[in-house]
Order: sequence, then structure tokens, then C-alpha cells
Amino acid sequence: MEPFTTTFKVIETDIDTLNHVNNVAYLKWVQDVSVAHWYQIAPANIADNYYWVVLRHEIDYRQAAFLNDEITAVTWVGETDGVKSDRFVHFYSRDKLITRAKTTWCLMDKENNKPARITDEIINLLEPYKM
Repeated sequence: MEPFTTTFKVIETDIDTLNHVNNVAYLKWVQDVSVAHWYQIAPANIADNYYWVVLRHEIDYRQAAFLNDEITAVTWVGETDGVKSDRFVHFYSRDKLITRAKTTWCLMDKENNKPARITDEIINLLEPYKM
């Protein structure tokens, strides 16, 4: 398994009235990290013809993150079958797991905006990141 990792800082717009990262920010981060990973591994002929939509999010919040914290996001792929693929994203701050998410994505065909069966070519792209 080869997880995709990226880091970023918590910014003011991520903070809620309790002075920690808002739950909605984590959803945005899950999306941002997942999309960044997809565009890093997908060649143009695939990225130009397909996109992913979220079917389901599951998020466990373990600890709070705060303004200016450096966040490390680690993502990998789980079960992939038919038109669906599970993706996991863990967020770390100060070397501690603060939040973990599992998202079920559906592959969509850009031409007709309908679900598309995940091809062997796409499975092969995801395979190095599967756990």
C-alpha cells in the first residue's frame, strides 16, 4: 500500500464559533484530498472522461484542530467494485490522529453524467493505493 499524503494549515475560514475546526471543513478537506489524489494518478484520457461523486461519508472526530495547526492528510483506497469505490482519509495534527473518514464514491461518465463501471485500467491506477 502506498498512501497519498499532503499537508496544509488550518485557516480562519475553517474555524467555527467554538474556536476549532468546523465539521464542514473536514468534509471539504476529504473532498480536496481525494480529488487531488485522483488528478495526480489519473492520466488525461481518463480524467477528461470521468469524475467521482460522493454517495456517503462516515466521519469520526477524535480530537479538535485549531487555527494555524499543520494538518497531514493521508488517503488510500478500499473496496472498489462496479461503479463504487471506498476511500479512507485520516487527518493528523501534532502527530496524533484527529479525524478519520470513509467515503463511498461513484464513478461518473462525463459524456452522459451517468454512473460508469470502473474499468480494469482505473482499478490498476487505484491498486497501488489500496489497503
